[in-house]
Amino acid sequence: MMLRRLFPHPLLTIVLAIVWVMLVNTLTINAVVFGLGVGLVIPLITAPYWPGRPRLRHPVRIAEYILIVLWDIVVANVQVAGIVLFKRNADIRPAFISIPLELRTPEAITVLAGTITMTPGTVSSDVARDGRSLLVHCLDAPDPDAVTRQIKARYERRLKEIFE
Repeated sequence: MMLRRLFPHPLLTIVLAIVWVMLVNTLTINAVVFGLGVGLVIPLITAPYWPGRPRLRHPVRIAEYILIVLWDIVVANVQVAGIVLFKRNADIRPAFISIPLELRTPEAITVLAGTITMTPGTVSSDVARDGRSLLVHCLDAPDPDAVTRQIKARYERRLKEIFE
């Protein structure tokens, strides 16, 4: 129980320490110690705002999800560059698309919205008040149904396996 009070979110502690060392861009004992200090203090201060931690049903799938998102970001960068450089404005079909959601946990919906926003050419604009749909703006979406199917198949399905 005492360990739980000192380390309310052990994974967050580790992630914050690693992020700090990466931001400092030098692997020294001082950077590691300070990163661990930051990683200990922030979860302790914010613990009252995390009454329940999100449950991760298949944490190993997180690595797979991250690799897919990174690949999609690279591919989308090339596609957006092609649109900007070679497509006439009259041929670009921007669209707002409402994606119906099967996800129910706020953490999973937040990760999905963040993933969509990180992928060039798409931005998450709004979540419905009841959390059952996500409004997404696409730079070029000649087939909005295909965009919906792709988001649900590549991201939502995996996030459902991870979080729910």
